Amino acid sequence: MPAYYVGTIQVTNVEIWQQYVSQVGATIEAYGGEVMFRGTRDSGPLPAVRSGSRLIVVLRFVDEGAASRWHESADYQRLVPLRDAGAEVSLMLYSGAT
Repeated sequence: MPAYYVGTIQVTNVEIWQQYVSQVGATIEAYGGEVMFRGTRDSGPLPAVRSGSRLIVVLRFVDEGAASRWHESADYQRLVPLRDAGAEVSLMLYSGAT
């Protein structure tokens, strides 16, 4: 059964956040994940990021195991300090049908 991370993001430093975003996709793909949606509730799927913007992200993995392996991987964990320096992030894992 697929697993989904749903995240809410409050960008606090645009430059640092962009550094994180430019690197995190490769770590997601390495564990078979994909970004299903990234954007804001009111400005479409790919908004210009501005300080204070609230973003939403949805990541899809084949199952909870793959999702957990990505989250706990050294590749992703090395990006967490960069992520935290650029934004306040809440990331929750859900299981669900396709």
